[in-house]
Amino acid sequence: MQGGRLAARTIAAHGVDTIFTLSGGHVMPIYEGCRHEGVRVLDVRHEQAAAHAAEAWGRIRRACGVCVVTAGPGVTGVVTAVANSHVAQTPLVVIGGARPLVQAGQGALQELDQLSVLRPVTKWAEACTQTERIPDFLATAFRHALAQPRGPVYVELPMDVLFAEADLDAAIEPSRSAARAFGDPRELMKAAELLTAAERPAVVAGSAIWWDGGWKQLARFAKNGQLPVFLQGSARGALPPGHELLFQHARGYALDAADVICVLGTPLDFRLKFGRFPDGAKLVHVHADATELGRNRAPDAGIVGDSAAVLGILSDAVKRGRDRSEWLGRLREAEQEWWEAHRAEIESDAAPLNHYRLGAELDRVLDPGTIVVGDGGDVVAAVSRVLRVHRPGHWLDPGPFGCLGVGPPYALGLKAAEPDKQVVVVSGDGAFGLNGFELETLTRSGLPAVFVIGNDGAWGEIRIPQVGIYGTEGEVATRLAPTRYDRLTEALGGHAEHVERPTDLAPALERALGSGEPAVVNVMLDPDAMAGHAYRGM
Repeated sequence: MQGGRLAARTIAAHGVDTIFTLSGGHVMPIYEGCRHEGVRVLDVRHEQAAAHAAEAWGRIRRACGVCVVTAGPGVTGVVTAVANSHVAQTPLVVIGGARPLVQAGQGALQELDQLSVLRPVTKWAEACTQTERIPDFLATAFRHALAQPRGPVYVELPMDVLFAEADLDAAIEPSRSAARAFGDPRELMKAAELLTAAERPAVVAGSAIWWDGGWKQLARFAKNGQLPVFLQGSARGALPPGHELLFQHARGYALDAADVICVLGTPLDFRLKFGRFPDGAKLVHVHADATELGRNRAPDAGIVGDSAAVLGILSDAVKRGRDRSEWLGRLREAEQEWWEAHRAEIESDAAPLNHYRLGAELDRVLDPGTIVVGDGGDVVAAVSRVLRVHRPGHWLDPGPFGCLGVGPPYALGLKAAEPDKQVVVVSGDGAFGLNGFELETLTRSGLPAVFVIGNDGAWGEIRIPQVGIYGTEGEVATRLAPTRYDRLTEALGGHAEHVERPTDLAPALERALGSGEPAVVNVMLDPDAMAGHAYRGM
């Protein structure tokens, strides 16, 4: 059996039915192996997109996706996407081709020290030098990628190792444990006591709620303790819109006024003020990565564990020690104040459209089962504040690395994993340009997704604060042309819509969603609508 087929058989044994790639001679035997083993091969237009697509395939299935790239520029082409996965702690297996071992150090085609390039942004990176050991190396890769904390790994398979044959008759089986970490009982008891005694508690739940399958435990935890919950990342949708304990716009107020803050499955990074909570506020921090407990702030109760397992215990341990109706009422008032402050923007009939009005129209039109991808700056920031997410795992964004261009490849990965799901990408015009040619991949592959491009002719998230700081004369490198991306779509064979007025948006969205084709809705936005908003990276 050729090494490429061994690789394909091992990939299939780990539950992967699709790999993402950009063709290359160094990895050709893997394609042949996939043909024999029934693994679909989806080829893209840039290696970065292959890695993003594989990550999204894994994210929606709560599994580990695989991308295969050729040697040299094929491997270096995935680095940004791998780094994004590394920071977001999402599992990903990258298989890289390499020059034949017999040509090592001789200046072979596309020869590079690829392991040194990938090691800083992966959990594990190794080269397999024996054909018969390919299953072992790939099994190890899956174990590392899926072990807590999850993340990307890299396996290098040299060309002669893939073309060589091995006599292996043994069945290939996954070799990893699904065991969960339940946390230190002493820390769990501390956490339960703090939350039970809290007068003004606040819970912030991150992406681990989705990955660990903990949304039911989170709902029970919130209900039993009467705890207000804020969701971010892939946790959005873990509690349904309208849930009495779900809050969104009062988060800043809550973090400034809470006496106990419980952070679940997310780090204390810029999204949580680097843990700079008010003096006297107690912190309960639950994370699978022990090195995150104490980063930026030491927790008063630090629990290393799987979020679903930990919440299963805490939901039975917390009690309604206090009447929190006043606190919950204050948070609800803060929520309402946000809506009132932005009502004019949300209901604006101005043309070009306001970013918030775009979000409101999407919320009205999209089916609750739609998977939404956010890919952009100001456009996504505004839309995400208005668009409701109804089911866990149905919101994807790049995560804290802030990598633009994930939209088209994420759509590819999602449709490959869940072909019957409706997928909508909300994209800035700048972000779309990074991997927009993957629209051709979607069209060629017969995978329909809808792209709603918020087109303000600028890198708006940078331009707005740039002008605010330096004035209009300081507007440098942040303007784009008001491009007709809908016309590009027509050239690539998809469905196209162009929208300039709010009243035209809903019908255009409905036509795009009903087209059964990859579609672009090019929505012209007011480039100055977000004036006054500070740069979120500061």
